[in-house]
Amino acid sequence: MRVVVQRVTASRVVVAGQVVGSIGRGLNLLVGIAPTDTTAELAWMARKCLDLRLFPSSSRDRPAGQGAGQRWDQSVRDIQGEILVISQFTLYGDCRKGRRPSFDRAAAPAQAEARFNQFVDLLRPSGLRIETGQFGAMMQVSIENDGPVTLWLEREAVL
Repeated sequence: MRVVVQRVTASRVVVAGQVVGSIGRGLNLLVGIAPTDTTAELAWMARKCLDLRLFPSSSRDRPAGQGAGQRWDQSVRDIQGEILVISQFTLYGDCRKGRRPSFDRAAAPAQAEARFNQFVDLLRPSGLRIETGQFGAMMQVSIENDGPVTLWLEREAVL
């Protein structure tokens, strides 16, 4: 499983001219599913995304003049942020050969959709507002990256 985590001030996803998901401050998660992903990988990733300390304390708590070097000591849970989750099979694109990416390492659509939905369901008990894109659709994603803060998380199945 691969997830690109972006700290955002806002993010939204549009399908066929309609907004299908929109959040304010929180995390934008681009999610790629591998055929070997199990519930264990999904659960680990959900916990990691919810608990990563990617947000600074409130600006009123920081000494004057402290900006980009501020300490990240709060998770999306701590700030009661929002999460936009978008399926992204292209995270498994292999560009090492030729000029066209291969997606052989991405899960088949039916399996990926089931695992993607399971991942979203694992985030929901957090009580945070969770929005999603539309699986398999052509989506336009607007991301107001805060920082910018972008991290790549990967968890491969232990076979």
